[in-house]
Order: sequence, then structure tokens, then C-alpha cells
Amino acid sequence: MKKVFAMMLTATMSLSLAACGNSGQSTASATSPAATNPPAESSAQAPTPAPASGKSANDKLVVGFAQIGQESGWRDAETNDIQWYAARATDTVELHFADAQQKQENQIKAIRSFIEMGVDVIAFPPVVETGWEAVLTECQEAGIPVILVDRGIDANTDDSLYTTMIASDHVWAGEQAAIAMNDLLGGSGVVVELEGTVGASAAVQRKQGFDEYIAANCSGIEIVASQTGDFTRAQGKEVMESFLKTYDKIDGVFCHNDDMALGAIEAIKEAGLKPGEDIKIVGVDGVKGAFEAILAGEMNCTVECTPILANQIFDTAAKLKAGESVDKWIMSADEVYTADRVTADVVDGRAY
Repeated sequence: MKKVFAMMLTATMSLSLAACGNSGQSTASATSPAATNPPAESSAQAPTPAPASGKSANDKLVVGFAQIGQESGWRDAETNDIQWYAARATDTVELHFADAQQKQENQIKAIRSFIEMGVDVIAFPPVVETGWEAVLTECQEAGIPVILVDRGIDANTDDSLYTTMIASDHVWAGEQAAIAMNDLLGGSGVVVELEGTVGASAAVQRKQGFDEYIAANCSGIEIVASQTGDFTRAQGKEVMESFLKTYDKIDGVFCHNDDMALGAIEAIKEAGLKPGEDIKIVGVDGVKGAFEAILAGEMNCTVECTPILANQIFDTAAKLKAGESVDKWIMSADEVYTADRVTADVVDGRAY
């Protein structure tokens, strides 16, 4: 790895947000602090596209970020981290931010607006895996490197269309959830699954990791139903209510994120059962609400998937503007939290 790019704060800092069109887009100019979490190593190196011929000279690092929306507390934490980082000053970083409101067409519209602006780098978490070839080709033709954040795109898509991906290993997260569920059930039981947004890489890969591990290693566990809750607490509760009416016995529920797990807890309580006891609950993300539920005995495990990615995003973007090569996959370091690891101090220290 080349040495981490660091940008020093030298003045009092502020954030200014201004609406931009109908896409929910805003801009912010800021100075970023020195990166404290350098990206993890990976064997693959991504080439840096040549600068676009029509881009205007700008000493600032200009980044366009097209956020999915506000479907969960985890997503809000990611947004807050990026905007907080950008709000540190106005000297060296200029952030253009758009909220796509869970719609791919809005993300594509925002990305095209970033191309027209001539930003240095475009970053976004793809709301779904497919349908990105055209707009990513436009980014490539404009000479603007693309960072995929926290989610990937379809494996059949030409990976030269994006420069790097900063994300957790979602297959690993699903496998860890399966291991935890097997331990909680003693190797035998009936399990249901609350999936994330249909077509989202995080949902696809977490399901892959969980289902394949259970099939290969847990012959006494049966996954009787799997249905999307769209990564939201409300739909997680709704789907869990349906599962409880359909199946006389459910021993465990695997939720592709903690917001759905918290919704499932509400449904289980309203059905007169004890979440965490009568039905074991495993989620993914590691949000504070999940830790609080684990401490209360109402949830059993969460597999961390950190949304605190701003340091890595801006550090990587700075390297790309400087013409440096970066790893194709910059992996986040995540952990598994079972009840024996969650204390009041852990909950109090959680930032999201």
C-alpha cells in the first residue's frame, strides 16, 4: 500500500448545505482530517482513470456522493459520518451529496449530474446490483473514478467500470450469522429469514453466506421461509407477524439487518412470546439499538458491518485524484457480537 494521504485542519470549520434540483442533492465544502483508519490490504490493484479533458482545475478534492436514502438507522449513520467528515472546514474538500430516496433512477440521475459538474471522484452504495453499465460507462468516458461504497454490483458486470469498492464481506457476515444460529439452537431447529432489499448485493450475499453454511454444516436446522423486509423495521415487523401466523413453531430468525431484527422483536412480543428466549434472533450491522436489545436479553447476536467509512472514502478519493493506484476491494474490519461480549460500556460507547 502507498502511504495514507493526510489532510490537515488549519482553520475553524463549517458546513453549508444547499438544495440542488429535484434529486434531493446538496453540496458541502470542507477540510478533512488526517485519516486514522487506513484501508485494508487486497491483492488486486485498480488502475486510476486518466483525468477528464474538460474538468476545471480545482485544488480541492471534489467528491460526488449519491446516497441510497434513509431506510435504516445504519444508513443514517453512514450519511452522518460522511457529512460530519466533510463539515470539518472549507479548505480542501468539496462534497456534493444526493439522497436517492431508495430509487435507482434517482441515483443514476445524481451520478450524471456529478459527471456534468466535473467532480474528481464519484462514490455511491448501489441500491441494487444490476443496471449500472450505462452510467458507469459514462463515468469512465469522462475519466472520473468510481468508488462503490458498502455494496457491490452484479458479478457479471465488467469490473473495470468502477475503480474500487469499500465494503464489508457480506458473505462472511451471513456465514458468521449461521454459525451463531447453529450454536444458539444446539444444531437443531426451525428458522425463518428476513431478507434485505431485493437485488441489493448486501442482501444477496448475506443470504448466500447464511443459507449455504446451514445447508453444508447444519443438517438439523431447517430454513422454512425467507422473505424480504426491505431492510426496514416496519416491514421486518410485518413479515415476522406473517411468519408467526403461518408457522406453529419458529426457533430462530436471521435478519439481514438489525432494523428488521428490532421489528421482529416487536412482532414476537405482541404474539405473547419472549424474543431472545422463545425465538433466537441474529442480525447484521451492529447498531446501538441491537446492542441494547442484546443487553436486555431480547436479541442474541449481531454481526458488525460498520457504516463509519468516511475516512476510507475520502482518503481513497484523494489517492485517486493524485493518480495513485488503490486496492480493488478495500475491506472493512468487522466483528461478531454475542451476548457475552455486550456490556453496558459497549452499548454506551457505540456511535451509531
